[in-house]
Amino acid sequence: MATTKEIKNRINSVRDTKKITNAMYLIASTKLRKVKSELDQTRPYFDALQAEIKRIFRTSENVDNRYFYPPTGEHELPGSYGYLVITADKGLAGAYNQNVLKEAMRQMSTHEDPKLFVVGEYGRHFFTAHGVPIEQSFLYTAQNPSMHRARQIASLLLDLFDRGEIVKLFIVYTDMRSAMESQAKVTRLLPFHRAQFMAPDNAEPEVRTPFEFLPSMEQVLDNIVPSYVTGFIYSALIDSFCSEQNSRMNAMDAANRNAQELLDALSVEYNHIRQSAITQEITEVSSGAKSMKQNAEKRKKGVGNA
Repeated sequence: MATTKEIKNRINSVRDTKKITNAMYLIASTKLRKVKSELDQTRPYFDALQAEIKRIFRTSENVDNRYFYPPTGEHELPGSYGYLVITADKGLAGAYNQNVLKEAMRQMSTHEDPKLFVVGEYGRHFFTAHGVPIEQSFLYTAQNPSMHRARQIASLLLDLFDRGEIVKLFIVYTDMRSAMESQAKVTRLLPFHRAQFMAPDNAEPEVRTPFEFLPSMEQVLDNIVPSYVTGFIYSALIDSFCSEQNSRMNAMDAANRNAQELLDALSVEYNHIRQSAITQEITEVSSGAKSMKQNAEKRKKGVGNA
């Protein structure tokens, strides 16, 4: 059985751990609020880009562009498929990293010649440890997603796509559906399917109104699509970062609850042992006093008989 000193040391250790997990919870919640605010500030611009692409296909559904499947529809393309996998730089975020990596491995196993592009230290270590070759590892931290970094990633991937080194590009990231639910998600980024940008009949008048494009719709698309791809990657980086922080908050909250339950159990055990020790001391004092009284009475009887 543990002594009161050992239990007290354990209680102090658990309390110190709880301070750390609580601090990590607060840091994650602060980062989550900040990055969601940044995403909200940039979203209108990329929504406008999507509306302009819709306007182009509303004007001419048969416009030809290398970033889109032909009007005949989607079909298999011979060549290498690119996979941009977004992970975190560290763990302590529940199953956040494991879910993304599991989905990435599943997707890459369906094609013979995948080219892997990784964001996040956790993903780099995982793929290196499993002997999966990495085509390009973006070495900057995944903790501070920015438009500049999204533009760098998009520039590299678009260059490979334009040169035909990759014929399809997929992005594997975590979609934060709600504060309680996140899901690893795979989205084909390139080439686009025209149906993604077809304006419905009840679309806003600004989208349905035909426009004249100069010098041509093809060149306008060539200028718009890189910005749209950059925006999509930026949104995926932000979404993944929000999911990571949310997962870390949930993990740290669970750790705090477990620590409190452990502290309650240790406190009960400490009080029981301490109470037992006090009871034993009282019993020993009482027994000693009773023994001294008995000895004193024996001595008195011995003197009286003498």
